Amino acid sequence: MDTSERAIEHLLYTYADRIDRGDLDGVADLFAHGRIRGAADGPLFEGRDGVRAMFETRVRIYDDGTPKTQHLTTNARIEVDEDAGTARSRACYSVTQATPDLPLQVIVTGRYDDTFHRVGDRWAFDTRVMHVDQVGDVSHHLKRLRR
Repeated sequence: MDTSERAIEHLLYTYADRIDRGDLDGVADLFAHGRIRGAADGPLFEGRDGVRAMFETRVRIYDDGTPKTQHLTTNARIEVDEDAGTARSRACYSVTQATPDLPLQVIVTGRYDDTFHRVGDRWAFDTRVMHVDQVGDVSHHLKRLRR
């Protein structure tokens, strides 16, 4: 059986895999009991429907059904409070992209500040805040930029 840390690490990687496959429903499912904020001062999107709507309105999906990205999640530091059924994680991310009109490149880097809670016997996202540290050409990834 996986430890709590491994289960949470798996959630971090599942998010990256689903977004890169264009599985917006699958990404939204990860937040059925949680919420996501696109920036520390940005709007909060809650629950499956709210998170699904955020990605639907912002992420460009190509004819192959994907955003043509690769999300790389690294340096995860996970702290678990088993008694309380809560956890925190801070991880770094880099997103690469290549399209017919955009050569392969890093388009954004930043940090995820996440909290988790147990839902039954499974770990789930509680809150994800995405901090952007460096931005390249995201015009092929995002439908619109937050101003």
